[in-house]
Amino acid sequence: MNDLSMFPVTRRWPARNPGAIQLYSLPTPNGVKVAIALEETGLAYDAHLVDFATDDQMTPEFLSLNPNNKIPAIIDPDGPGGRPLPLWESGAILLYLAEKSGQLIPAGPRRWEVVQWLMFQMGGVGPMFGQVGYFHHFAGKEIDDPRPRARYYAEARRLLGVMDGRMAGRDWIAGDYSIADIAICPWLRTLRDYYQAGEAVGWDDLAHVPGWLDRFLARPAVRRGLTIPARG
Repeated sequence: MNDLSMFPVTRRWPARNPGAIQLYSLPTPNGVKVAIALEETGLAYDAHLVDFATDDQMTPEFLSLNPNNKIPAIIDPDGPGGRPLPLWESGAILLYLAEKSGQLIPAGPRRWEVVQWLMFQMGGVGPMFGQVGYFHHFAGKEIDDPRPRARYYAEARRLLGVMDGRMAGRDWIAGDYSIADIAICPWLRTLRDYYQAGEAVGWDDLAHVPGWLDRFLARPAVRRGLTIPARG
């Protein structure tokens, strides 16, 4: 069950605890989703830093696990049927961890409400907020043409409006705290605090989203997960 030698990635990042879930990640909005879920569920894991500064994500060992060269990725040595399971894409990993642990997602029809908002993040919030970051904080701010910037700012404002309406009278986006909150809130934090794009996207006009983010950031497991894996 715990023999991970078949995975070349373990040659570059040796497993310190071969019986635990192996997490290959970086504290980005997508990366911390999985660290937070692992902290919330209490599943044993072994975190390995994939350092973009040294192009770790482009090494043959990492690409053997995720040919899309993105973080996070995991290997569960005790996957379905007791066989090791490699998995990438943060949304897929969140669903897997919720199912494995029996936490962070309800049974029955409400399960699909959580999945719905998880897909909302994967298909909309992440890609659009990431573009805001590029045009507001990174190299895109040097582009003179205002149209791309205006497009992504407008779409980010629209998505925030959808969430703000949904959060009226709610503590969490799909009923109880779930992987949907874990997927979305790190992106809200990055938009506001790291990209510092709040003014550009109308953050101060939101009635409910800021309180939701504050509740999320107050959770002890979230505070721990936001720094995992530790940067060197």
